Amino acid sequence: MNQLSPISETDLLHRETIRGGGMWSKVIGRGKTMRLTDLEGGANVGLLLYNAFERQERYNMPDTLKGQHIFFLTAPYCLHSDMGRILCSVTGDSSGWHDTVCGCSDAKLVRQKYGEKSYQQAHNDFHRNGRECFLIELAKWGLGEKDLVPNLNLFSKVVSDEEGVLSFDASHAKAGAAIDLRCELDTLVVFNTCQHPLDPNPEYAPKPVQLEVYRSAPVAEDDPCRLSRPENGRAFQNTEVYNRLRF
Repeated sequence: MNQLSPISETDLLHRETIRGGGMWSKVIGRGKTMRLTDLEGGANVGLLLYNAFERQERYNMPDTLKGQHIFFLTAPYCLHSDMGRILCSVTGDSSGWHDTVCGCSDAKLVRQKYGEKSYQQAHNDFHRNGRECFLIELAKWGLGEKDLVPNLNLFSKVVSDEEGVLSFDASHAKAGAAIDLRCELDTLVVFNTCQHPLDPNPEYAPKPVQLEVYRSAPVAEDDPCRLSRPENGRAFQNTEVYNRLRF
């Protein structure tokens, strides 16, 4: 866990707030950093990443975990694609733990946990679920069910006991916690702010997050993310060759 540097107003490109139960997708160019901030505490951000121009390349959970010998995400780890490249690097993180293995909620789970509340009943306050939010955003980019892969859950901490039983740490997500994700490829970012599937809160209460995008400094040879694992160094080399030949 580390503290994040202030964002210079001259480097800031975009800022907005995403409501609880909301969704978002845009292409963020390489060399830019996305900062997500838990505004109230208790937020969850279900996140998927794709190569913006070759969308069959996307975030790969198994390669990300096994290559870095990790179970959870924090700085200075990297998010690997299924083509041996880096989509994003975690350059800053004041949260310290982000879930990589639990996936997202679906309509059945949300109905069982929180009851039925449709759009016809509640209009924009109807109960949303992570899977449908992902599919809505993916459809905007010509993607669908076949393109769903295991997602990240930012700000959520899930731990395992000796028998492999997973449990959700409801005290982990603090107001003001933030994570910086530097894009190493032009990246299609897709996320929603639905509750984590293991969130024990009996109430439907998704939390808002702030999104900021800012210009990053060039990646140095001694960049902590590059040096954190030998596998990351090789993946950075693959990424740099791809970017050099593409442009």
